[in-house]
Amino acid sequence: MAIGVLSLLGFQLVDSAFIARLGTAPLAAQSFTFPLSFLIIGVQVGMGIAIAALISRALGAGEVARARRLGSLVLLSGTSVIALLALVLWWAQAPIFLRLGAEPESLALIRAYWDPQLLAAWLGACLYFGYSLFRAHGNTRLPGVLMVTTSLANLVLDPLLIFGLGAWPGLGLPGAALATVLAFALGLMILGWRLVGRNWLSSQGLLGEWRVSLRPFAGIAGPAMVSQLMPPLAAMLAISAVASLGEAQVAAWGLASRLETVSLMVVLAMTMSLPPWLGRCYGAGDWAQIHRLLRLALRVVVVWQLALGLVLAVASPWVAQALSGNPDVRGDLATLVRFMLPSYAALGVCMLVVSAGNALGWPLRAMLMSAARLFVFYLPCLWGGAWLAGLTGLAIGAALGNLLAGLAAWGLLRRVLASPRRMATESV
Repeated sequence: MAIGVLSLLGFQLVDSAFIARLGTAPLAAQSFTFPLSFLIIGVQVGMGIAIAALISRALGAGEVARARRLGSLVLLSGTSVIALLALVLWWAQAPIFLRLGAEPESLALIRAYWDPQLLAAWLGACLYFGYSLFRAHGNTRLPGVLMVTTSLANLVLDPLLIFGLGAWPGLGLPGAALATVLAFALGLMILGWRLVGRNWLSSQGLLGEWRVSLRPFAGIAGPAMVSQLMPPLAAMLAISAVASLGEAQVAAWGLASRLETVSLMVVLAMTMSLPPWLGRCYGAGDWAQIHRLLRLALRVVVVWQLALGLVLAVASPWVAQALSGNPDVRGDLATLVRFMLPSYAALGVCMLVVSAGNALGWPLRAMLMSAARLFVFYLPCLWGGAWLAGLTGLAIGAALGNLLAGLAAWGLLRRVLASPRRMATESV
C-alpha cells in the first residue's frame, strides 16, 4: 500500500515538475487550484473513512449481507456527492480564485487547467471509493497495484500531452490534467473488472439499509469530512498569505505542497490501511490488539518521517534544483524544504491519531484535534512567522505549528486509551 501511495503522490509531484518547465505563471496557476483540489479530496476521504469503518465493523461482527448492502450504498452516494461538488466548484471558480489572491489576468490560464482537472478529480474519487471497498475487505494489494498503474500511465502521458510530440506542440498546462483524466479512467476500468464476481455488492434491500445506516454513516462521515475539509480551508488561508509575497513564492509553495504529500506517503498509507484493522478489533472488543497496532504505527511514523525529513533538509538545494528551473523559485523552495520537512514527523503523529479516532468510536475528538492542529497551532504560527520574516519566517512558523500539533495529538491519544474500558495489558 505504501508503494501505491508513493506512486500516486509521486505522479502529482511529477505533474508539478513538468509544469514548472513551462514557466512560473503556469506553475503558480496550478498552485492556486491546490486548495480546491484538497477540498474535493477531503470530502472523498471523509466518506471513504466511513465506508471502511462501517463495512469492516459489519464484517467483524459477521454481518456479511449488510456489508454488501453498505458497499453498494456508499459507492452510489459517494460518486453523486463528488459530482455535485465538482459542478459547484466549476460554476463558482472565478470569484473563488480571485479571493485566493489570483490576478484577473491569470484566470484564463487557471480555467484552462481547472476544467479538465475537475473531471480528473471526480474520476479519482470514484477510484478512491473503490479502493475503500477493497481495503474494508482486507485487500490492500489491488489498490496499491492500481495506484502504481495509474501513476505510470500518467508519467507516460504527461510529457506527451504537455509538450507534444514531433510537429504537434502539445496542450501545455491543460495537458497535465488531461493526462490524469486518462490515467484514472484506465484505473476505473481495471477496478470494475476486478469487482466482477467478488460478491461484495448487493442491489437488494438498499432502501431499508439506507434508513438504518444513515445515522451511523453520518456520525462517522460527518466529523471525518469536517476534519478532512479543514486542511483545504487552511490551505486557502495559507496560500492567500503566500500570494501577498509574490508569484515566485506561490509557485514555490505549490511545489512544496506536492513534496509534502509525497514525503508523507507512509503516513497516508497507514491512515488508509490501519482503520479497517482497528475497526475489526473495535467490533470484536479486542483493545489489547488495538494498543499493539497503534504503538507500532506511531513508532514507524516518527522514525521514518524524522529520518526522511532530515535527509531532505540537508539535500534541499539539490531537491529544489531538480524540481524547478527558475532560480527565484529554487531558492524559496529550498527554504521551505529545509525548515518544514523534518516537522512532518510530528504532523504524521497527528494524522494517525485523527484517522484512528474515526475508526475507534471517538470521531468528535478526532475532529476537534484536526481543528486544533490547523487553527490553533499551524495557521497562527505560519501567519506570525510570515509577518515577522517573510517566507523564511513562514516556513519556521509552519514547522513549529506541526510540532505543537503532534505533541497535542500524542497527549490526546494517551488520555483516551487510558480510560478503564480501553486499558490493555500493555500501554501505548
